[in-house]
Amino acid sequence: MLIDSHVNLHHHSFDEDREAVIQRARDAGVGRMITICDKIENFAAVIAIAEAHDDIYASVGAHPHYAKDHLDLTAERLIELGRHERVVGVGETGLDQHYKWSPFEDQVQVFRAHAQAARTLDKTLIIHTREADEAMAELLEEEAGKGPLRILMHCYTSGAELAGRALKIGTYFSFSGIMTFKNADDVRAIAREVPLDRVIVETDCPYLAPVPHRGQRCEPKHVADVQKAFAALRGLGEEEASALLADNFHRLFPTIPRVTS
Repeated sequence: MLIDSHVNLHHHSFDEDREAVIQRARDAGVGRMITICDKIENFAAVIAIAEAHDDIYASVGAHPHYAKDHLDLTAERLIELGRHERVVGVGETGLDQHYKWSPFEDQVQVFRAHAQAARTLDKTLIIHTREADEAMAELLEEEAGKGPLRILMHCYTSGAELAGRALKIGTYFSFSGIMTFKNADDVRAIAREVPLDRVIVETDCPYLAPVPHRGQRCEPKHVADVQKAFAALRGLGEEEASALLADNFHRLFPTIPRVTS
């Protein structure tokens, strides 16, 4: 069985064939998916997809790109929306100093609201981080010090120092099709070193299609290629990788039932 821990099925690129995309994923062996909320205004569309499909779950949150548009987003509002039974994560939230579409201070403010909500709900905090390693490490350590918090660094592309500090507070890491890119030696280096009990995989579709689908629209079915790449990187057999990644996923998202044969 395959699991795609991070899909963006509400994205407009799926508007014409969303149901076919979901069916192709199932046909490829994908048994569980989490569709991610990027803006609060899109939560209704995100949760509707999860409500309509027994094998799809959802998150609630606002991407750091859009933090400036969510300065009135409180932990209380996230908690209210996050109590939905199909919501298993809070985010994606985080820090992005590459594009800087939102001021850094706004990203931090909105991140803290997400962390508080995740802690209160006992649901996984899903983090996007790019070119903000030191600041992210400090924020994670501060928030983890406030009480139990399950943390996932999604589509990890940051450095070894942040990874090491995050591991010390129990963080999990998700790797995407970037692992298959020719110029991603730094990502593969981290993926080789992260403890095997702290790893899951994703597509981040419709973005980041793995080789050999590079340049095409990514779909959840392509998580098979991501898992294959990770298994090869760590010297795991197909069944061994599937079992390991499923165990990690269900430990990180404990309210999602396992697929039964």
